[in-house]
Amino acid sequence: MPLDISSAPIASDTTDHAPPVGHAPPAGLASLAGRRVRALLAHDLPASLAVFLIAVPFSLGIALATGAPLTSGLVAAAVGGLVAGLLGGTHLQVSGPSAALTVVTAGVIAQFGWQIACLVTIAAGLLQLLLGSLRVARAALAVSPAVVHGLLAGVGLTIAIAQLHVILGGSPHSSALADLRSLPAELAGPHPPALMVGLLALAVLYGWPRLARLPGSAGRFGARLARLPAALVAVAAATALSLIAELSLARVELPVWEHHQFFAPPSPGVLADHWAALLGLVLTVAAVAGVESLLSSVAVDRMTRRTGDLDRELRAQGVSNLLSGLLGGLPVAGGAVRSTANVQAGAATRASAVLHGCWVLVAALALTAGLRRIPLAALAALVLVVGVQMVSFAHIRRVHRHREFPVYLATVLGVVLLGVPLGVVLGGSVAVLLALYRLTRAHIEVTTEPDGSCTVRTHGPLTFVAVPKLSRAFARIPAGARVTVRHDGSFLDHAAFEALHAWRADHQATGAQVAMLTDPQAQEVLDPDGTVLVDDAPGPHRCSGWTPWVGHHCIERDEDDPHVRLLHGVRGFQQHTAPLVRHELARLARDGQTPSQLFLTCADSRMVTSMITSSGPGDLFTVRNVGNLVPAPHEPGAADDSVAAAVQYAVEVLEVASITVCGHSGCGAMKALLDGVTEQAGPPTALARWLRNGRGSLARLRRAPAEFEGRAAVDVVEQLCITNVVQQLDQLMANPAVERRVSDGSLRLVGMYFDFASAQAYVMDGQTGRFAPVHAEAEREPEPELAA
Repeated sequence: MPLDISSAPIASDTTDHAPPVGHAPPAGLASLAGRRVRALLAHDLPASLAVFLIAVPFSLGIALATGAPLTSGLVAAAVGGLVAGLLGGTHLQVSGPSAALTVVTAGVIAQFGWQIACLVTIAAGLLQLLLGSLRVARAALAVSPAVVHGLLAGVGLTIAIAQLHVILGGSPHSSALADLRSLPAELAGPHPPALMVGLLALAVLYGWPRLARLPGSAGRFGARLARLPAALVAVAAATALSLIAELSLARVELPVWEHHQFFAPPSPGVLADHWAALLGLVLTVAAVAGVESLLSSVAVDRMTRRTGDLDRELRAQGVSNLLSGLLGGLPVAGGAVRSTANVQAGAATRASAVLHGCWVLVAALALTAGLRRIPLAALAALVLVVGVQMVSFAHIRRVHRHREFPVYLATVLGVVLLGVPLGVVLGGSVAVLLALYRLTRAHIEVTTEPDGSCTVRTHGPLTFVAVPKLSRAFARIPAGARVTVRHDGSFLDHAAFEALHAWRADHQATGAQVAMLTDPQAQEVLDPDGTVLVDDAPGPHRCSGWTPWVGHHCIERDEDDPHVRLLHGVRGFQQHTAPLVRHELARLARDGQTPSQLFLTCADSRMVTSMITSSGPGDLFTVRNVGNLVPAPHEPGAADDSVAAAVQYAVEVLEVASITVCGHSGCGAMKALLDGVTEQAGPPTALARWLRNGRGSLARLRRAPAEFEGRAAVDVVEQLCITNVVQQLDQLMANPAVERRVSDGSLRLVGMYFDFASAQAYVMDGQTGRFAPVHAEAEREPEPELAA
């Protein structure tokens, strides 16, 4: 189930300190105890009941899917709530039987029996406890997310296929392939009562959360109903149908607790004969349950804005698995389904997880008669839905964006066809091969310039593997040609370094010049002997490329809350950018701002002024508004003092040397002007009153439209966009301060236009009056247009 990022009440989870004997508790401690009691009653108690209603059918369903005694699912849920809830390092995480280990546990039970499965759980718990004590929990997060998501998806598919047999009235087989082969026969002759109950449970599971989307009063009533867990309603409805219709079908076989199968030591012969296989199973259970718990912990911390202790959480999971195995329970892990329900229900402290474990224990001891009435088909439908939800399309899109889909697909197919251990090994192997391929992949491009010189551009790490490709590229360069080698600053190993410098020495022997350029911030210096070492940034700017921004498509977009995305960006600034700019910002804070330019542009979110001007803090005094308009003071009822005030402050106080008016392609304000928004009947809106400042641009468009140099405008909107820039330059001259400084030659006005589709900037030429493109290496700087 995808984790829903939502806010929840957060309370302190500090440990109570008892006052000394014979003394009254201090007022502060009494107040703290009162707050904790109020939080327990108002938040944790209702949340624990909500999680309990989900955990009971879910735990029974997992036990059913593994072929274990059904009581083992309840034991794991109770132990996970009580032990992991008390000892865990993540405040609101709820632990219980692991869905990701369903296939592994089912295989152990089928091959070795229930007692060996308990032994594997105990040993895995001890291993987790050891790893948590060694403080290696963070290392578990180094596993490729593509492998983790592929593991969950493969397990989900395997579970869904197996439980489909139960819904059809049959029994699952020992492997996904066997289930797939026998599925056509099951579909041809299903058991009608089981199918009826299963379909009803599926309909409720998928339809119940959608009640809140009904229109009108039905939606408000449906929203109140939807607060009940869909899993509980589905199982209850299916059970009621089976009892009312007196359907004959398989039901939960919950034994009395006197017959519960606790752990009993197996015979030494079994351990001696299968020690290698059992060791592999222990490692698998410990790793899968640990990674599942830690990933869930990270997600819960993100939901609750807290920072948990992952090593403590891993130790708590180890103790939980140790006790669960001893008591005859399934493997335990922190789960996304239960934890998300806990946060969404408003839990404030870890008491909600502990109380949920208490309710599970009470239900297991007191409600066995009611649990035995549940049809197996209803539980199978619940587990089938959980399995399908483990195949997350959001994860697939994310993995695809990061170009890790081959790893994901290999893991999914490996888990389904070969089982969890081999599937994880297969996915990890593909991940390693893909990383090695990327590490050794280099792109080398040779370009011949019009003057006969050559430019060699390298992208990616240059290692010994790239030396043959590098040699072939250099072989195409004519003898005596002037060569510029531009390296992007990636890794450069010794073999590639020697190949570059050996070729340079040979080429310089012919009398040619060789310049080697590298990223000024790269650790590997391409030319350490000082022959030629310059940076790659043209002009006066020496800033590094817009590297963090170009990867913006890799940022997680599943977050529904824009405020959370904003905070993530601020945290990224504090972590990565603030240390680099803190010294410069401190200087600006001390000395004040001294920008050289006023940059007046549109409020459009796509306009990133610092990017297209390669500017930094203190360089530009920026004014943004809808349509990059400069209100003319002679326009009746349409003047706006805010822009005029900013212009006057920039010109008279900051004494900027230039003012740039920058328009852009696809401007919504220009489209609104063409659509006649300012001429609509009725009282004008705030937007319509503001856009009246652009009516002069419409008049200029009809009278003397602006043009590009070397190409025609794409459409009338683009022509109005550049015409509007010219018009706003004219309206700037209506400001007396601007007119005075332009007249004495101390201020220049610049017209600019930026086309998003081609990432091309245009500057208006003062001689021709046309917008000319700005080239990467311009021979001359275009003269800015001065308003007449």
